[in-house]
Amino acid sequence: MNQSFGQLIREARKEKGFSQRELAKLIKLDFTYLSKLENDRADYPPKEDVIRSLARHLDLNEEELIFSAGRIPQRDEDFIKQHYKAMPALFRRMQENPDFAKRIFQEATQPENEENQG
Repeated sequence: MNQSFGQLIREARKEKGFSQRELAKLIKLDFTYLSKLENDRADYPPKEDVIRSLARHLDLNEEELIFSAGRIPQRDEDFIKQHYKAMPALFRRMQENPDFAKRIFQEATQPENEENQG
């Protein structure tokens, strides 16, 4: 089951035993904004450095959390900009053909899965 960004951080925060105020203080964020993030009611996603700080304090994968927030990590954004002409066709093809998207995702995660097993 896919969780929203807010659900991910709320669940991880509770598992770590942090109150919203405690976690907000650690990452130097207003606790009301953290509350909005956890309830998926924030008007905008946090900046990449805030998401990375959240991930470090909650033992979450930084890159996955950035994507979950609807952002693209800076290094990936640079890659996308370098290949901006191919990106619309790639995303359109993945949306129109779920089997193609599934193969791309499997290929992309295969080395990581092999590293984790070996």
